[in-house]
Amino acid sequence: MKNLWSHSDAKAAVAHHAAKGIGEDLALRVYTTRLLGGEPRLVLHGGGNTSVKTTVTDLTGAPVEVLCVKGSGWDMGTIEAPGLPAVRLAPLGALIGLPALSDEEMVNVQRCNLLDSKSPNPSVETLLHAFLPHKFIDHTHSNAVLALTDQPDGAALAADVFGKRAALVPYIMPGFALAKKAAEVSRANPDAEGLILLKHGIFTMGATAQEAYVRMIDLVTLAEQRFADARRRIFPAASLPAGPATAADVAPILRGLLSIPAQAGGREAARRFVFEFRTSPEILAFVNGKDIARYSQQGPVTPDHAIRTKPTPLVVPPPEAGKLDIFRAGARKALDKYIADYRGYFARHNARQAPPKTELDPVPRVVLVPGLGLFGIGNSSRDARIAADLAETTVEVIADAERLGRYESIPEPDIFDIEYWSLEQAKLGAAAEKPLARRIVVVTGGASGIGAATAQAFAREGAEVVVLDRDISTAKGVAIACDVTKPLEVRAAFDKVAATYGGIDIVVSNAGAAWQGKIGEVDEAILRQSFELNFWAHQSVAQNAVRIMKAQGLGGCLLFNTSKQAVNPGPDFGPYGLPKAATLFLSRQYALDHGADGIRSNAVNADRIRSGLLTDEMIARRSRARGVSEADYMGGNLLGLEVTADDVAQAFVALAKATKTTGAVITVDGGNIAAALR
Repeated sequence: MKNLWSHSDAKAAVAHHAAKGIGEDLALRVYTTRLLGGEPRLVLHGGGNTSVKTTVTDLTGAPVEVLCVKGSGWDMGTIEAPGLPAVRLAPLGALIGLPALSDEEMVNVQRCNLLDSKSPNPSVETLLHAFLPHKFIDHTHSNAVLALTDQPDGAALAADVFGKRAALVPYIMPGFALAKKAAEVSRANPDAEGLILLKHGIFTMGATAQEAYVRMIDLVTLAEQRFADARRRIFPAASLPAGPATAADVAPILRGLLSIPAQAGGREAARRFVFEFRTSPEILAFVNGKDIARYSQQGPVTPDHAIRTKPTPLVVPPPEAGKLDIFRAGARKALDKYIADYRGYFARHNARQAPPKTELDPVPRVVLVPGLGLFGIGNSSRDARIAADLAETTVEVIADAERLGRYESIPEPDIFDIEYWSLEQAKLGAAAEKPLARRIVVVTGGASGIGAATAQAFAREGAEVVVLDRDISTAKGVAIACDVTKPLEVRAAFDKVAATYGGIDIVVSNAGAAWQGKIGEVDEAILRQSFELNFWAHQSVAQNAVRIMKAQGLGGCLLFNTSKQAVNPGPDFGPYGLPKAATLFLSRQYALDHGADGIRSNAVNADRIRSGLLTDEMIARRSRARGVSEADYMGGNLLGLEVTADDVAQAFVALAKATKTTGAVITVDGGNIAAALR
């Protein structure tokens, strides 16, 4: 592993923090913490922690010895000084003499000794840092160290690799007991540069930030070198179908199966998840192995992964192209067994809890698909990405462990204790979900105008939003370049969304353009061009949406932008109004034909919205033609108010939330009786 310490960068970090009134010790602590956090082979997504013992002044100006330790919720790769809250050191150090300390007592004493009550909770391993005498302490979950110690003879392997440079600490759940044991081992090995926490990770210590950091890099490199010499063949392949199905085919099926039915509200109300797909030669070797049922089911490579990945992944049968019904049945059977096994695991270990725990949902957070790859599962795209990252790390660690010997995790009771530990669950947060959280939304023509406003409105409601547009240079958020008049591009775009996020829940078919001309004189090519975008593209988008929604079995929502022209045509606007009228009835036909699938279909009838269709130039031209001011033209409705793209966007959101409304058309035009549906 490369040593990234730079004297010039360290000096710059000290100067940067000094300008903010932050001392050198904390400045260097931030600097090396970021170095460690930027290496995914050491830490991922909030894992690991660091500390420094230093002196600060309190409100009275008196010097206070403190421990600045990583706070809960901060990521080492992006940490700032506030992410290392200062805790009075002396009261923490005095705790080492206690025979026992509950988790609640530990958290309370740590918070009571914060210099700033607004600081985040100090790390659950704060006492371990406090009980060691060293000034700078680094802790990571190095992949190489885990692969070395996640073995039946991990202690012997670690002793052989590290010798006297690192002392070994047996596995103990994080907290007071582990802190005391680590301090005991450190006292017995005063010259050790680090501590190897078996099946957990590694600590290194030093008098300076550079010394602690370099020791981490050096010790991890020793472990990595051990694997560089390993040549044992791993993961002999199982027999798989010659033609595997695609991620786009498989993901919606899995998403539907994994969704948790609601007690009321039907398919629409099911608690669904967001996916993240990963594949690579290494992942494929892992998921295609004939012994996958053994090595994938041993447990997490480091304990705190369990809170984000569950103790084990779900392994489903290999999907074969053209035989998705067989895959669905096999995946359902595998999931039913997984859920039954999880509930048995909970019952076994909850029996010894006082008070008893409340069972978490039994849905897996990682799914291994032979022949394809793996899916991370989460409540959001961020959570799914974290689960997938941890799953990839698991693949790497288990592969290295199997090259040396046989992968082995901590015992099942210890996995349960970590998964259901309140201090670990607190890391996940308990913020209330927004109304459209977990929903995957596609907005066509979403890079500008009504489409952009609609995409932003759905994002504010918590949805995962993907924009489709020919020109995505101005699009905000996730966007896919797609010409909706080209069916192959539409299918590819929808497949990409399904493979990336797991499926689709809501589609806003918005892309359009306004062609003009007297209907008796207009060139047929213009009329056909308008129908391609303003009707056929809507059909292509809706068909692909329905294809994925039916595979999920969770219902869905189609929303069409139909325009006032569909109901109240304007002079010389036939080339635009005719296909829009057809699209309005297309929306109702989808409501009729696919209501039994739980798919709702509604439309918004808007008028005079500033956008790529109604440009400033067009507004000026049409207001002059009517002999009114631009303001009067735009506010030419019963309310006398200009209607904006945001107003239309809110109508789309309202229809998406109206779970028992289908076949409807909402008019958003400030009031135009001539355009009102009769």
